[in-house]
Amino acid sequence: MPGPAMLPLDGYPRRDGAELLARARAMAAELATRRTVRDFAPEPVPVEVMEAAIEAAASAPSGANQQPWHFALIGRGPLRAEIRAAAEAEERAFYAERAGERWLETLAPLGTDWQKPFLEIAPWLVAVFAERHGIGADGRPQKHYYVQESVGIATGLLIATLHHAGLATLTHTPSPMGFLNRLCNRPAREKPFLLLVAGYPAPDARTPAAARSKKPLAAVTSRL
Repeated sequence: MPGPAMLPLDGYPRRDGAELLARARAMAAELATRRTVRDFAPEPVPVEVMEAAIEAAASAPSGANQQPWHFALIGRGPLRAEIRAAAEAEERAFYAERAGERWLETLAPLGTDWQKPFLEIAPWLVAVFAERHGIGADGRPQKHYYVQESVGIATGLLIATLHHAGLATLTHTPSPMGFLNRLCNRPAREKPFLLLVAGYPAPDARTPAAARSKKPLAAVTSRL
């Protein structure tokens, strides 16, 4: 039985050690400037920018190359108010009832609360969905593998690409997020992964000092 079709590898020009290090350090330095932003400007962003970033995200590796993701790109319109209302309802319940005292203490240095005006102010939202299973050619459910890991990697590429383009982002995860299936008209086999807010930061945007603290390399790395 013949094996799978294979193609020559491209996209990997040979670079020496000095260039490899310089490029890695440049990327690390750029990503180190990324901040989670909650103050967005209403200034529009071309849809082509968002589509290019989603295209980058969709190039991510995935279990068995099943690409178990869907990106619902949401511009301005009545839907945004519905999403905000549903998200804030869940957030009010979270802060008032669901979150334990220790969790609220952990969140306190970030200054977050149930109010999410950025869901209407920012020019774009991307609702990221994870496909629990696909639909095969025969119409039957097709199991997907490593779904959370695959969608997590794709979302990381999306955030990195938008930052590289010059846009700010916020990962918003109201819990539960089932309302996104209804509002975005997505099937039940897809589970909302997160809601990504994207746009230019407001001119007076501020971010929590506590969020600037990152563990040093030695604390997160081991060389064996």
